[in-house]
Amino acid sequence: MRSDSKSIMIQGTGSHVGKSAAVAAVCRILKQDGYNVCPFKSQNMALNSYVTAGGEEMGRAQVVQAEACGLEPEAYMNPILIKPIADIEAQIIFMGKVVKNMSASEYNRKKVFYLERIKEIIDDLKKRFDCVVIEGAGSPAEINLLKNDIVNMKAAEISESPVILVGDVDRGGIFASFYGTVKLLPAKYRRYIKGLLVNKFRGDIDLLKPGNDYISRKLKIPVVGTIPYYNDIYIEEEDSVNLEREISKKIVLDRAGGIDRKRVIIGVVYVPHISNFTDFNVFEMEKEVSLIYIKNKQELRKLKPHMIIIPGSKSTIGDLLYLRKSGLEEEIKSQYQKGVAIFGICGGYQILGREITDKFRSESLYSEDIDGFGLMDINTEFLKHKSTCQVEFKLNENIFNHGPDLRMTDRKEADIKAETMRGYEIHMGISTPVSCKSGKLIPLFKVKRRGNTDGDFNGNDGFITFGKKDEGVVMGTYIHGAFDNQIFRKFILSLIKEKNDIRAEGDIIITGAADETPSYKIFKQEQYDRLANVFRENMNMKLFYKILRYGL
Repeated sequence: MRSDSKSIMIQGTGSHVGKSAAVAAVCRILKQDGYNVCPFKSQNMALNSYVTAGGEEMGRAQVVQAEACGLEPEAYMNPILIKPIADIEAQIIFMGKVVKNMSASEYNRKKVFYLERIKEIIDDLKKRFDCVVIEGAGSPAEINLLKNDIVNMKAAEISESPVILVGDVDRGGIFASFYGTVKLLPAKYRRYIKGLLVNKFRGDIDLLKPGNDYISRKLKIPVVGTIPYYNDIYIEEEDSVNLEREISKKIVLDRAGGIDRKRVIIGVVYVPHISNFTDFNVFEMEKEVSLIYIKNKQELRKLKPHMIIIPGSKSTIGDLLYLRKSGLEEEIKSQYQKGVAIFGICGGYQILGREITDKFRSESLYSEDIDGFGLMDINTEFLKHKSTCQVEFKLNENIFNHGPDLRMTDRKEADIKAETMRGYEIHMGISTPVSCKSGKLIPLFKVKRRGNTDGDFNGNDGFITFGKKDEGVVMGTYIHGAFDNQIFRKFILSLIKEKNDIRAEGDIIITGAADETPSYKIFKQEQYDRLANVFRENMNMKLFYKILRYGL
């Protein structure tokens, strides 16, 4: 690579063709080859977000890409995050901080301002890094959006980046998609597309070659590579669209083979405004766990999980009313009465309480009090401002004086009490305990650090309530990423196995840092290497580096 900084852009023929994973792969390849590389996406629309060490909110796709680069995620990698709250309105977040809720038309009027800021950020990144790998959004050929584009061809233009266009052959019609995308673009933008990348191919590549050769001749743009379809490499999804596609397949596969009742069965309730569903991905690497997403009360009744998780939500009150209307609330309560554990995260935690108030209409149109599930003795009040911070915490040792015997030796109990864990918070509300009706509230976590603040500042988060003998246990927290911490995950699984007398081979017993299950961080780094290897082996790397070196 030349000594001057370079950038390259990955665009797609449409949404969900694999742009985010392709950027992660390219970032990892460049890092492996010794370059200081940074990901960038000017605008992201997703409910699945992350909080940086500086308390800034950003899209998780760029978090994945930052990890692939070996960098700490920062908001400049994704300066604009759009979180939809209605069909024509969304919360706009710029450089990690909430600006305001805007209609689509109001945001369009602001794009000229944001485009100038985006150019400044890209110029700065190109001075600081050997290469910036830029991701587009959707399709660049949405001709109704071209005038106000700040994420596709306009981003390529201001960054002077060559573009590799990704298409999804698994969907069908890839050559028409390549041709139509390129030909719909104005001539001044077509020149930016320097390569085509076929993604998600299954079968004999010799059968695809005539098509690749034809489209290359027709468009005078070379095919950089053909990436095979892979489903054994774990890369976090950007948003819940791909997750929804996988839900029915996971349920069908589990039902077709029968669900092993000797495993811990966890059911995640798929609410309409689900956010931060990546909180649960780590369970998929636990061999003793079956993770199933649930969409209705019939599925929940048939599944009979050992633990039900109510996830985070961008519209807590809306999802609470959905759970009530759909009958899922009634079924969740019924299963709790039969001994099933219930866990709520963020919005799900708020839903488990007795009452939710949104007098400022920060999150909904409901200003009156709304009854929650009443499974935990807390009330939640939404405030005007969002809380976003990283946290360090420990499990509250008082938990060990309550509930079932967790079969821990003194050494193992000392390990879990001493373990410092990490996560992050994104929420509008505060939840406070009220007089107990449903059972004694025990703080779940002792928070050691919130943001840049140390010390005792009412440093508890979440609660756990042990029900009566035949009832389940109810837990809730505001901390996203809590399950990513191995020691807490093992604590939860041990509790469930003890409660349900599950004694499978390779039984889960809480241990300290040493454990058969690998660290989630190590696991993810291994996956980035595997992803990079797949792309490296199936791309023309000489052509890729030629595009990168000589650009436009």
